[in-house]
Amino acid sequence: MPTPPDPVRADDVPPAVVKAADILAEAARTGVPCPPVRGLLPEGDLAAAYAVQRLTVRRGLAAGGRIVGRKTGLTSPAVQAQLGVDRPDFGALFADMAVPEGTPVPARRLLQPKVEAEVALVLAEDLPHRDCTIADVLRATDFALAALEIVDSRVAGWDISIVDTIADNASSGLYVLGSAPVPVTRLDLRGVRMTMTRNGEQVSAGTGADCLGSPLNAAAWLASSLAEAGDPLRAGDLVLTGALGPMVPAAPGDLFEAHISDLGSVQARFAAETEETAGERR
Repeated sequence: MPTPPDPVRADDVPPAVVKAADILAEAARTGVPCPPVRGLLPEGDLAAAYAVQRLTVRRGLAAGGRIVGRKTGLTSPAVQAQLGVDRPDFGALFADMAVPEGTPVPARRLLQPKVEAEVALVLAEDLPHRDCTIADVLRATDFALAALEIVDSRVAGWDISIVDTIADNASSGLYVLGSAPVPVTRLDLRGVRMTMTRNGEQVSAGTGADCLGSPLNAAAWLASSLAEAGDPLRAGDLVLTGALGPMVPAAPGDLFEAHISDLGSVQARFAAETEETAGERR
């Protein structure tokens, strides 16, 4: 039986972009990580990588997904060093990526999860300008929250370049938000301090200054980049501003807790293998 046409593939999408998106989608579907996709695209071509990401996002929307915001990735020098990259990137956040705090994180949805602590912002106004400023971000932001982003890679062994991670929706996975919103006017986001534990042992630490100098800088960069791309941040959007410290691998049964000064704490517990097996039987 012939394969049905891709309902969101434009005729002008280069075949290499489609192939890269297909490979990443198959890895997500099967749970089997794939080889890097950077060899399919022109070397160092970030525009081609974002074209792969856009195709994946369009497919997600066509399948009934709903975008609720954006994430900034690779904002921490520690994370850049871990992955061997030298600049930030961004990706889309879908509603089904959210895991309510207190609900076990479903490991079956992830391939190679790692956890990082972040400041999340929720917008009250649009940010449509290509030269977005810190003042613009402050005026537009309703409140901030502590957050844990569970990053993931469809690429085997996290063998990624900047091209691979951009194509792979900025290595997005899931996220957990804290439950104590704080107005940003009460915060010094550059000066906040973060500590994160795994099963009670401290595994990551950092400050707001470790996120592009401030989470507000990361948000302004994201807003400017999206406005330049013609897809600006809107009122109601969630913004994950980027890691405050090194990301840490996660395994079934792990309990992560991050504390961010002035924003409180947020927890994520990964479902144990026995829980997931029982869930599949029900």
